[in-house]
Amino acid sequence: MNDHAYDLFNGDADGICALHQLRMAEPREATLVTGVKRDIELLRHLPAGEAADATVLDLCFDRNETGVRRVLDAGGRVHYIDHHAAHNLFEHPRLTSLIDTSKGVCSALLVDQHVGGRFRDWAIVGAFGDNLLGVAGALAQQRGHDEPATACLGRLGLLLNYNAYGETAEDLHLHPRVLYEALHEFESPFDFIDHAPEYGHLAEGYELDRRGLASLRPYRQDDTGELYLLPGEPWARRLAGTLANQRAALYARKSIAVLTSRTDGGYLASVRVAANCTAGADVLCRRYPGGNGRSAAAGVDQLPDSALDGFIADFFLHIKGDHK
Repeated sequence: MNDHAYDLFNGDADGICALHQLRMAEPREATLVTGVKRDIELLRHLPAGEAADATVLDLCFDRNETGVRRVLDAGGRVHYIDHHAAHNLFEHPRLTSLIDTSKGVCSALLVDQHVGGRFRDWAIVGAFGDNLLGVAGALAQQRGHDEPATACLGRLGLLLNYNAYGETAEDLHLHPRVLYEALHEFESPFDFIDHAPEYGHLAEGYELDRRGLASLRPYRQDDTGELYLLPGEPWARRLAGTLANQRAALYARKSIAVLTSRTDGGYLASVRVAANCTAGADVLCRRYPGGNGRSAAAGVDQLPDSALDGFIADFFLHIKGDHK
Protein backbone atom coordinates (compact mmCIF):
# COMPACT_ATOMS: atom_id res chain seq x y z
CA MET A 1 0.00 0.00 0.00
CA ASN A 2 1.09 3.53 -0.75
CA ASP A 3 1.21 5.02 2.76
CA HIS A 4 0.34 8.42 1.32
CA ALA A 5 -2.72 7.26 -0.71
CA TYR A 6 -6.16 8.10 0.66
CA ASP A 7 -9.69 7.51 -0.61
CA LEU A 8 -12.10 9.91 1.10
CA PHE A 9 -15.81 9.38 0.50
CA ASN A 10 -19.19 10.25 1.90
CA GLY A 11 -20.63 7.33 3.84
CA ASP A 12 -23.96 7.32 2.02
CA ALA A 13 -25.10 5.27 -0.98
CA ASP A 14 -23.76 7.75 -3.51
CA GLY A 15 -20.30 7.99 -1.97
CA ILE A 16 -19.94 4.24 -1.48
CA CYS A 17 -21.16 3.38 -4.99
CA ALA A 18 -18.94 6.06 -6.51
CA LEU A 19 -15.79 4.70 -4.87
CA HIS A 20 -16.76 1.09 -5.58
CA GLN A 21 -17.02 1.74 -9.32
CA LEU A 22 -13.83 3.76 -9.38
CA ARG A 23 -11.77 1.12 -7.59
CA MET A 24 -13.13 -1.72 -9.70
CA ALA A 25 -12.02 0.22 -12.77
CA GLU A 26 -8.84 1.69 -11.27
CA PRO A 27 -7.73 -0.54 -8.37
CA ARG A 28 -5.34 0.83 -5.79
CA GLU A 29 -4.47 0.27 -2.15
CA ALA A 30 -5.40 3.30 -0.08
CA THR A 31 -6.39 4.30 3.41
CA LEU A 32 -10.17 4.72 3.56
CA VAL A 33 -11.53 7.85 5.24
CA THR A 34 -15.30 8.14 5.69
CA GLY A 35 -18.02 8.64 8.28
CA VAL A 36 -21.68 9.50 8.73
CA LYS A 37 -23.41 11.35 5.92
CA ARG A 38 -23.05 14.75 7.58
CA ASP A 39 -19.32 14.28 8.25
CA ILE A 40 -18.30 16.33 5.22
CA GLU A 41 -14.93 17.91 6.02
CA LEU A 42 -12.98 14.67 5.83
CA LEU A 43 -9.72 16.15 4.56
CA ARG A 44 -9.13 17.42 8.09
CA HIS A 45 -8.21 13.83 9.00
CA LEU A 46 -5.17 13.71 6.71
CA PRO A 47 -1.76 14.10 8.41
CA ALA A 48 -0.48 17.67 8.38
CA GLY A 49 2.47 18.30 6.10
CA GLU A 50 2.16 15.00 4.23
CA ALA A 51 2.29 14.97 0.43
CA ALA A 52 -0.87 12.88 0.21
CA ASP A 53 -2.37 11.38 -2.92
CA ALA A 54 -6.06 11.98 -2.16
CA THR A 55 -9.11 10.92 -4.11
CA VAL A 56 -12.23 12.67 -2.82
CA LEU A 57 -15.74 11.52 -3.67
CA ASP A 58 -19.17 12.97 -2.92
CA LEU A 59 -17.95 15.62 -0.48
CA CYS A 60 -18.72 19.31 -0.96
CA PHE A 61 -15.63 21.07 -2.32
CA ASP A 62 -16.43 24.35 -0.60
CA ARG A 63 -16.50 22.61 2.77
CA ASN A 64 -13.09 21.03 2.04
CA GLU A 65 -11.28 23.86 0.27
CA THR A 66 -8.93 24.45 3.22
CA GLY A 67 -8.06 20.76 3.36
CA VAL A 68 -7.45 20.60 -0.39
CA ARG A 69 -5.10 23.59 -0.23
CA ARG A 70 -3.27 22.02 2.70
CA VAL A 71 -2.61 18.83 0.72
CA LEU A 72 -1.48 20.77 -2.35
CA ASP A 73 0.77 23.08 -0.30
CA ALA A 74 2.50 19.98 1.09
CA GLY A 75 3.25 18.76 -2.45
CA GLY A 76 0.38 16.28 -2.66
CA ARG A 77 -2.24 15.56 -5.29
CA VAL A 78 -6.04 15.71 -5.17
CA HIS A 79 -8.53 14.10 -7.54
CA TYR A 80 -12.05 15.42 -6.79
CA ILE A 81 -15.39 13.98 -7.99
CA ASP A 82 -18.57 15.53 -6.66
CA HIS A 83 -21.93 17.18 -7.39
CA HIS A 84 -22.24 19.63 -4.49
CA ALA A 85 -21.36 23.31 -4.20
CA ALA A 86 -17.98 24.21 -5.67
CA HIS A 87 -18.09 28.01 -5.83
CA ASN A 88 -14.49 28.11 -4.54
CA LEU A 89 -13.05 25.63 -7.04
CA PHE A 90 -9.65 26.76 -8.29
CA GLU A 91 -7.03 25.58 -10.76
CA HIS A 92 -3.82 23.89 -9.68
CA PRO A 93 -1.45 21.58 -11.59
CA ARG A 94 -1.92 18.83 -8.98
CA LEU A 95 -5.69 19.22 -8.64
CA THR A 96 -8.00 17.40 -11.06
CA SER A 97 -11.74 17.61 -10.73
CA LEU A 98 -14.93 16.20 -12.18
CA ILE A 99 -17.61 18.34 -10.53
CA ASP A 100 -21.11 18.84 -11.90
CA THR A 101 -23.76 20.52 -9.74
CA SER A 102 -26.59 20.09 -12.25
CA LYS A 103 -29.90 18.60 -11.19
CA GLY A 104 -30.21 14.92 -11.99
CA VAL A 105 -26.54 14.24 -11.30
CA CYS A 106 -24.85 12.45 -8.42
CA SER A 107 -21.29 11.33 -7.75
CA ALA A 108 -21.97 7.69 -8.69
CA LEU A 109 -23.23 8.86 -12.09
CA LEU A 110 -20.15 11.03 -12.56
CA VAL A 111 -17.90 8.05 -11.85
CA ASP A 112 -20.04 5.99 -14.24
CA GLN A 113 -19.23 8.62 -16.87
CA HIS A 114 -15.54 8.54 -15.91
CA VAL A 115 -15.24 4.74 -16.25
CA GLY A 116 -17.34 4.45 -19.40
CA GLY A 117 -20.38 2.80 -17.85
CA ARG A 118 -18.55 -0.43 -17.00
CA PHE A 119 -20.38 -0.95 -13.70
CA ARG A 120 -23.60 0.87 -14.38
CA ASP A 121 -25.77 -1.17 -12.05
CA TRP A 122 -23.83 0.31 -9.13
CA ALA A 123 -24.35 3.80 -10.55
CA ILE A 124 -28.07 3.04 -10.62
CA VAL A 125 -27.94 1.96 -6.96
CA GLY A 126 -26.15 5.20 -6.07
CA ALA A 127 -28.69 7.28 -7.98
CA PHE A 128 -31.59 5.53 -6.25
CA GLY A 129 -29.91 6.15 -2.90
CA ASP A 130 -29.47 9.82 -3.74
CA ASN A 131 -33.21 10.04 -4.46
CA LEU A 132 -32.79 10.49 -8.22
CA LEU A 133 -35.62 8.06 -8.76
CA GLY A 134 -36.53 9.05 -12.30
CA VAL A 135 -32.93 9.05 -13.52
CA ALA A 136 -32.19 5.72 -11.85
CA GLY A 137 -35.37 4.12 -13.17
CA ALA A 138 -34.65 5.25 -16.73
CA LEU A 139 -31.10 3.84 -16.56
CA ALA A 140 -32.40 0.55 -15.21
CA GLN A 141 -34.88 0.35 -18.08
CA GLN A 142 -32.09 1.05 -20.57
CA ARG A 143 -30.15 -1.82 -19.00
CA GLY A 144 -33.10 -4.12 -19.64
CA HIS A 145 -33.96 -4.69 -15.99
CA ASP A 146 -37.54 -5.73 -15.31
CA GLU A 147 -39.61 -4.22 -12.52
CA PRO A 148 -38.54 -6.68 -9.77
CA ALA A 149 -34.85 -6.26 -10.61
CA THR A 150 -35.20 -2.47 -10.64
CA ALA A 151 -36.98 -2.62 -7.30
CA CYS A 152 -34.06 -4.63 -5.86
CA LEU A 153 -31.56 -1.98 -6.98
CA GLY A 154 -33.78 0.74 -5.55
CA ARG A 155 -34.08 -0.97 -2.18
CA LEU A 156 -30.32 -1.50 -1.99
CA GLY A 157 -29.80 2.20 -2.67
CA LEU A 158 -32.31 3.07 0.03
CA LEU A 159 -30.64 0.79 2.59
CA LEU A 160 -27.12 2.02 1.86
CA ASN A 161 -28.31 5.59 2.22
CA TYR A 162 -30.37 4.87 5.35
CA ASN A 163 -27.29 3.41 7.04
CA ALA A 164 -25.35 6.67 6.67
CA TYR A 165 -27.71 8.84 8.71
CA GLY A 166 -26.76 9.38 12.32
CA GLU A 167 -25.24 11.95 14.59
CA THR A 168 -22.15 9.77 15.09
CA ALA A 169 -20.95 6.45 13.72
CA GLU A 170 -22.31 4.77 16.88
CA ASP A 171 -25.83 5.47 15.58
CA LEU A 172 -25.22 3.41 12.44
CA HIS A 173 -25.78 -0.30 11.95
CA LEU A 174 -22.48 -0.57 10.07
CA HIS A 175 -19.62 1.89 9.79
CA PRO A 176 -19.53 3.08 6.16
CA ARG A 177 -15.93 1.87 5.82
CA VAL A 178 -16.96 -1.64 6.88
CA LEU A 179 -19.97 -1.53 4.56
CA TYR A 180 -17.84 -0.39 1.63
CA GLU A 181 -15.29 -3.15 2.23
CA ALA A 182 -18.05 -5.76 2.28
CA LEU A 183 -19.70 -4.37 -0.83
CA HIS A 184 -16.40 -4.11 -2.70
CA GLU A 185 -16.20 -7.90 -2.76
CA PHE A 186 -19.06 -8.00 -5.27
CA GLU A 187 -19.00 -6.88 -8.89
CA SER A 188 -22.79 -7.20 -9.13
CA PRO A 189 -25.22 -5.56 -6.72
CA PHE A 190 -27.53 -8.53 -7.16
CA ASP A 191 -24.82 -10.84 -5.81
CA PHE A 192 -24.33 -8.51 -2.83
CA ILE A 193 -28.07 -8.66 -2.15
CA ASP A 194 -28.14 -12.46 -2.43
CA HIS A 195 -24.98 -13.34 -0.54
CA ALA A 196 -23.74 -10.56 1.77
CA PRO A 197 -24.85 -10.85 5.42
CA GLU A 198 -24.48 -7.07 5.65
CA TYR A 199 -27.47 -6.66 3.33
CA GLY A 200 -29.69 -8.73 5.60
CA HIS A 201 -28.45 -6.82 8.63
CA LEU A 202 -29.41 -3.49 7.07
CA ALA A 203 -32.78 -4.76 5.84
CA GLU A 204 -33.68 -6.08 9.28
CA GLY A 205 -32.59 -2.88 11.00
CA TYR A 206 -34.57 -0.76 8.58
CA GLU A 207 -37.78 -2.70 9.15
CA LEU A 208 -37.38 -2.45 12.91
CA ASP A 209 -36.71 1.30 12.74
CA ARG A 210 -39.74 1.92 10.52
CA ARG A 211 -42.02 0.94 13.40
CA GLY A 212 -41.14 4.23 15.04
CA LEU A 213 -42.82 6.10 12.18
CA ALA A 214 -46.20 4.42 12.61
CA SER A 215 -47.68 7.18 14.76
CA LEU A 216 -45.62 10.05 13.39
CA ARG A 217 -47.46 13.12 12.17
CA PRO A 218 -46.14 16.43 10.78
CA TYR A 219 -45.37 19.07 13.39
CA ARG A 220 -46.62 21.66 10.90
CA GLN A 221 -47.97 21.35 7.37
CA ASP A 222 -49.86 23.17 4.65
CA ASP A 223 -50.43 22.80 0.92
CA THR A 224 -46.79 23.59 0.10
CA GLY A 225 -44.85 21.68 2.73
CA GLU A 226 -44.49 19.42 5.73
CA LEU A 227 -42.14 19.76 8.69
CA TYR A 228 -41.41 16.93 11.11
CA LEU A 229 -39.78 17.00 14.55
CA LEU A 230 -38.23 13.64 15.44
CA PRO A 231 -37.13 12.57 18.92
CA GLY A 232 -33.48 12.26 19.88
CA GLU A 233 -33.38 8.49 19.45
CA PRO A 234 -30.95 6.47 17.30
CA TRP A 235 -33.79 5.06 15.17
CA ALA A 236 -35.02 8.58 14.43
CA ARG A 237 -31.55 9.82 13.47
CA ARG A 238 -31.13 6.82 11.16
CA LEU A 239 -34.50 7.41 9.47
CA ALA A 240 -34.38 11.19 9.09
CA GLY A 241 -33.03 11.30 5.54
CA THR A 242 -35.12 8.35 4.37
CA LEU A 243 -38.28 9.97 5.73
CA ALA A 244 -37.45 13.23 3.95
CA ASN A 245 -36.78 11.44 0.65
CA GLN A 246 -39.88 9.27 0.84
CA ARG A 247 -42.23 12.12 1.70
CA ALA A 248 -40.73 14.22 -1.10
CA ALA A 249 -41.24 11.37 -3.57
CA LEU A 250 -44.82 10.79 -2.38
CA TYR A 251 -45.82 14.45 -2.65
CA ALA A 252 -43.91 15.85 -5.60
CA ARG A 253 -45.36 19.36 -5.15
CA LYS A 254 -44.61 19.56 -1.44
CA SER A 255 -41.34 20.53 0.22
CA ILE A 256 -40.22 18.53 3.25
CA ALA A 257 -38.16 19.37 6.33
CA VAL A 258 -37.19 16.78 8.96
CA LEU A 259 -35.59 18.01 12.19
CA THR A 260 -34.07 15.49 14.58
CA SER A 261 -33.00 16.29 18.15
CA ARG A 262 -29.25 16.05 18.71
CA THR A 263 -27.79 14.50 21.86
CA ASP A 264 -25.74 17.65 22.49
CA GLY A 265 -28.66 20.03 22.01
CA GLY A 266 -30.28 21.57 19.00
CA TYR A 267 -31.39 19.83 15.84
CA LEU A 268 -30.08 18.24 12.68
CA ALA A 269 -32.17 19.35 9.70
CA SER A 270 -32.81 17.61 6.39
CA VAL A 271 -34.61 19.64 3.72
CA ARG A 272 -36.06 18.60 0.35
CA VAL A 273 -37.70 21.21 -1.87
CA ALA A 274 -40.31 20.49 -4.50
CA ALA A 275 -39.43 20.83 -8.16
CA ASN A 276 -41.87 23.74 -8.47
CA CYS A 277 -39.77 25.87 -6.08
CA THR A 278 -37.52 28.27 -7.94
CA ALA A 279 -35.02 28.58 -5.06
CA GLY A 280 -33.23 25.56 -3.72
CA ALA A 281 -32.89 23.81 -0.41
CA ASP A 282 -29.24 24.86 -0.31
CA VAL A 283 -30.24 28.54 -0.43
CA LEU A 284 -32.34 28.07 2.69
CA CYS A 285 -29.85 25.94 4.61
CA ARG A 286 -26.86 28.21 3.94
CA ARG A 287 -28.58 30.91 5.98
CA TYR A 288 -27.63 28.84 9.04
CA PRO A 289 -24.13 27.90 10.27
CA GLY A 290 -23.12 24.47 9.00
CA GLY A 291 -25.84 24.51 6.35
CA ASN A 292 -25.16 23.35 2.80
CA GLY A 293 -26.22 20.90 0.12
CA ARG A 294 -27.79 20.90 -3.32
CA SER A 295 -30.76 22.63 -4.90
CA ALA A 296 -33.11 19.70 -4.30
CA ALA A 297 -31.68 18.42 -1.01
CA ALA A 298 -29.73 20.13 1.73
CA GLY A 299 -29.34 20.24 5.48
CA VAL A 300 -28.09 21.98 8.59
CA ASP A 301 -25.72 20.04 10.84
CA GLN A 302 -26.49 21.79 14.10
CA LEU A 303 -29.48 24.10 14.43
CA PRO A 304 -29.57 25.64 17.93
CA ASP A 305 -32.71 25.28 20.04
CA SER A 306 -32.99 29.07 19.99
CA ALA A 307 -33.20 29.04 16.19
CA LEU A 308 -35.95 26.42 15.91
CA ASP A 309 -38.96 28.74 15.63
CA GLY A 310 -37.12 31.00 13.20
CA PHE A 311 -36.11 28.05 11.00
CA ILE A 312 -39.67 26.73 10.88
CA ALA A 313 -41.01 30.13 9.84
CA ASP A 314 -38.13 30.55 7.38
CA PHE A 315 -38.81 27.16 5.78
CA PHE A 316 -42.45 27.87 5.07
CA LEU A 317 -41.77 31.41 3.87
CA HIS A 318 -39.02 30.08 1.60
CA ILE A 319 -41.16 27.45 -0.08
CA LYS A 320 -44.21 29.72 -0.36
CA GLY A 321 -42.27 32.65 -1.74
CA ASP A 322 -40.71 30.55 -4.46
CA HIS A 323 -43.70 28.39 -5.30
CA LYS A 324 -44.78 28.39 -8.94
